Amino acid sequence: MSHADQSLYKGGKHMLATLIPLFDNKMNVPAYSIFAQRENLLARPNLLGTGDLDMASRVHGLDIVNNMGLDSVSDDRTVFIEVNQISIFTDLENDCKVDHSKVVLLGNSSITPIEQYVDRVAALKKAGFSFAIKGLAYTQFEDYKPILDLTDYILLNHKKINVAVAKTYFAKQYPNLKLVAVNVNTGEEYDALADKESYSLYEGEFFRVPVLTGGKELAPVKANYVELLNVVNAPDFDLTKAADTISRDTALVISLLQLVNRMSRNSEITSVRHAAAMLGQKDLKKWINTAVTKELCADRPNEITRLSLIRAKFAENLAPVFEKAGLANELFLAGLFSVLDIILEKPMEEALTLVQVSKSIRDALLYRKGELAEVLDLMTAYENASFQEVSRQLLLKNIDDNSIYDAYVKSLAWYKDLFSVK
Repeated sequence: MSHADQSLYKGGKHMLATLIPLFDNKMNVPAYSIFAQRENLLARPNLLGTGDLDMASRVHGLDIVNNMGLDSVSDDRTVFIEVNQISIFTDLENDCKVDHSKVVLLGNSSITPIEQYVDRVAALKKAGFSFAIKGLAYTQFEDYKPILDLTDYILLNHKKINVAVAKTYFAKQYPNLKLVAVNVNTGEEYDALADKESYSLYEGEFFRVPVLTGGKELAPVKANYVELLNVVNAPDFDLTKAADTISRDTALVISLLQLVNRMSRNSEITSVRHAAAMLGQKDLKKWINTAVTKELCADRPNEITRLSLIRAKFAENLAPVFEKAGLANELFLAGLFSVLDIILEKPMEEALTLVQVSKSIRDALLYRKGELAEVLDLMTAYENASFQEVSRQLLLKNIDDNSIYDAYVKSLAWYKDLFSVK
């Protein structure tokens, strides 16, 4: 049974979890942080008084890594996993089934600079883990020296700190400590910080901020891809015309032939038209939308490709959860094109004039209205780790947390398989 087919929650425990990318100065993603919530406190109000301690001895992000495998979660990147003042004392050395050197345990100010915590962090470091801390005010830095001496990363709100002063201070006091900027929410903020190489890593919404103004001229290669999208998304599209358009692009031809050969190893493919016919209209349409979006993203940050494709599959997986199984294909396209403005570097309204989509997709992407919108709203709230809003929506719809979590992790597994060499 594949990871995608397994239930990734055990014993009826409820879970919400998402991956938040951490960027370096060149817009690469060397790490992800797992944001997790075990219980829906809105649905289970009896836990509100003890929410901070509920399942506090569990390291929720570790459950995900162990169940899915590190390569499914982050493709061999580093993973930040939160621990608290209780869970840090669990048997992490044996509970963590993946390479310890790829795991950064992320604590907060509840892990105070007293002997028992200092000794525990030192033991975890000896076991191969890295350690990070967040939520410290600058006035606490001196008091936390015993912890900071063992710390590899410190997360800082760049809006509340003078980074030039901080960089000088940390370079002198803790030369091996890497600074991580959080709440980087605009491209301008990221560019200003990255140009100065003020931080080692950056977290925030800056990489997926909608394009609201301007609009670059579409490059010829992108124009060809857009033409292909319009061919396959037209009602009753012409399979032969789609095959001929694919033939203009070597990368797409190779990808199509590899796909068809995996499906039917003994067949001799004689032409692109033959390969397209073997795949069939429905599967060809889905493959083209996925493959072309990957190519359109070639000059954009890699995380945009990942975001677009995972949103597509996540939205499709949510269709039956929202009792919209008949809209699964449209939800796949809506998720796929939800960052079309960023991909084409044009405002969404202008981008959608270039790509033929249904009125329901257009209404959902432009105006957040219509029968697809509620799924997209939950999808984006979930990826932002806005779990209180997710819980509110699930409570109103009487939807179980586990079905949402399962839909999300299956989209991660699908994305991994999409790029696997078979």
